[in-house]
Amino acid sequence: MTVLKTKEELKIYYKDFNSKNHTIGFVATMGALHEGHISLIEESKKENEITIASIFVNPTQFDKKEDLDNYPKTIEEDLHLLEKAKCDAVFIPSVEEVYKNNIASSHFDFDGLENEMEGEFRIGHFNGVGTVVKALFEIVMPTNAYFGEKDFQQLQIVRKMVKKNKMDVSVIGCPIYREENGLAMSSRNMRLTLEERKAAAIVYKVLKSVTQKSKSQSVITISAWVTTQFKDHPLFDLEYFKIADVDTLKSVSEILPNKQYRAFIAIYTNSVRLIDNLSINSELLFG
Repeated sequence: MTVLKTKEELKIYYKDFNSKNHTIGFVATMGALHEGHISLIEESKKENEITIASIFVNPTQFDKKEDLDNYPKTIEEDLHLLEKAKCDAVFIPSVEEVYKNNIASSHFDFDGLENEMEGEFRIGHFNGVGTVVKALFEIVMPTNAYFGEKDFQQLQIVRKMVKKNKMDVSVIGCPIYREENGLAMSSRNMRLTLEERKAAAIVYKVLKSVTQKSKSQSVITISAWVTTQFKDHPLFDLEYFKIADVDTLKSVSEILPNKQYRAFIAIYTNSVRLIDNLSINSELLFG
C-alpha cells in the first residue's frame, strides 16, 4: 500500500497507471477506522481497478471544538487495517494541503437538506462536509466514491453537492455495518464504556420496532412511543427521532404507500453522541 501526503505525490502515483479507462474507487475517512470503513474498501475493490482511502480530520465540520480535540487518532492502527484490506493507496494530507491558507467552509445550497435533523443541531456542519468532500474529489478525481448509510443525511448531501457542481463521480451508498448487538459501527463507539456499548443496543432495537409499528400505527403514536423508551433512561438521552422522506429528508406526518422513508435517531450518553437510521420500507432486518 502506498502512503501519499501531497497532491503532487498523488499525481506521480497516478502516472504509474497507463490505462485511460482505469477506474478509481475512493473512501474518505477521518481515521479511527473500524470494520464499517473496511467494508467500504472491500466494496470499492470489487468495482474498481484502484482503491484509495483518505485519512483527514476535517476541522471545518466540527461545530464544537472539544469534539475536534477529542476525535480519536489511531494512524498506525488505521494503516494496518487498510493494508490488511489490500487498499492500494491512502492519502493523508495536512490541513494546509487541503485548505491552503484559508481554513474555512464554503457556503453550499443543498436545497434544504442541510437544515433537517443533524443540520438543526449542528449549525454549519454540512458546509464543512461539502467543502472537504468537494476538495478531496477534486484532488483524488475518483470514478466512484463510497459512503456508509449510517450518515444517511451526509450521503444525500454529498450526492446533491456532486449534482449541483456537475462533478464526474458516482456516489455509492453502502449498508450500515453493525456490531453483534446491532449498534451501528462508529469511531465514536471507542469513547463508550463497556456498559454503555452493551446498553446502546437499545437504539437499533427501537428502530426495528419502528419498522414494524409503521405498518399499522401513526407517526405521532410511533414518535411518542420512542420518546417513552428513553424517558428517564439511566444512560441515554434522546436528542431527536424523526421519520423522514428519503429524498427531501423532511419529517412526515403520515406514511404513504409507494414512497420511501427512513427513521432517524440521535442520542447522547455523557458527551458521546450516537446516530442511526433504518429504512422503514425494508423487510430485511438485522438480527
